[in-house]
Amino acid sequence: MSSNFHFSGFTPDFILDAIESLDLTVDSGLLALNSYENRVYQFRASDNRRYVVKFYRGQRWTEEQLQEELSFTRELHEHEIPVVAPVVIDGKSLHLYEGCFFALFPSVGGRQFEIDNIDQIEWVGRLLGRMHRVSSSKTFEHRRNLSKKSHLTDPRDQLLNSTLIPSAISHAFFTVLEQLKGLVEERWVEDFTTIRLHGDCHPGNILWNEQPIFVDLDDCCNGPAIQDMWMMFSGDRQNQLMQLDAFAEAYDEFNTFPSNQLALIEPLRAMRMIHYTAWLDKRWQDPAFPRAFPWFADIKYWEQQILSYKEQIASIQEPSLSLFP
Repeated sequence: MSSNFHFSGFTPDFILDAIESLDLTVDSGLLALNSYENRVYQFRASDNRRYVVKFYRGQRWTEEQLQEELSFTRELHEHEIPVVAPVVIDGKSLHLYEGCFFALFPSVGGRQFEIDNIDQIEWVGRLLGRMHRVSSSKTFEHRRNLSKKSHLTDPRDQLLNSTLIPSAISHAFFTVLEQLKGLVEERWVEDFTTIRLHGDCHPGNILWNEQPIFVDLDDCCNGPAIQDMWMMFSGDRQNQLMQLDAFAEAYDEFNTFPSNQLALIEPLRAMRMIHYTAWLDKRWQDPAFPRAFPWFADIKYWEQQILSYKEQIASIQEPSLSLFP
């Protein structure tokens, strides 16, 4: 079963009615949180607790895929991995109201994770080591696999059919896109062990409250462990090497760091860049996207993408990061 719900009919009354279908009464206003793919709101209920309710975009995931996400999050929580797990009501974590799937979470506060803080990077390394020890026990049955098709070929095809790319630079854009795609395909070696991943483990999805707290497993998938790590490393090459060394040592306390996957970092970065651009194009008919990303239809954005893709080609051609001997 999949939801055909469309956000065009989304109203405050609908949100309130959906929440009240769980025998909860909203006792405050609804605070919209930063989310474009889904619709997410924070509120205080009559039990004096703060919650976050997430309404899932229709036709993106099947019911089985959504349930796997929530069950995976609950599994990590039960193993004392600090994740924001869904609230279970009457034995269910996934709910359906008038064609729209939604889930309820406790509202959790925290500061922004500091990407340049070595102590915090070590914390994340230890917790991801623990997370991957749990998640490697099996793979997802219904969630997608992170692959060249999902993050390279399909996004390229999406952009080929785009009406937003200015004709004046279309040829230049697709020329460098094909060069980057070809280089990623050349460097992508699928000899890694596939495990269940957070999938979108960037600093914005990590809160800090005495320790890291992982949020938003909406993009959880099967793939190489390094996908949950590479966005922790930033700055120039020397800084990245220091961060990598600290992270890997911490990760090794609970799991074996996959040093054989380090060569995938720059191909994964390239795939993320292409996938992100295609995602904006795919969602452009949602009124929320032109309001939030007005620069996407500007020729300057596409000119910058050409430069970014060229820079990424150069990065892939450089020696990959490696651990200190």
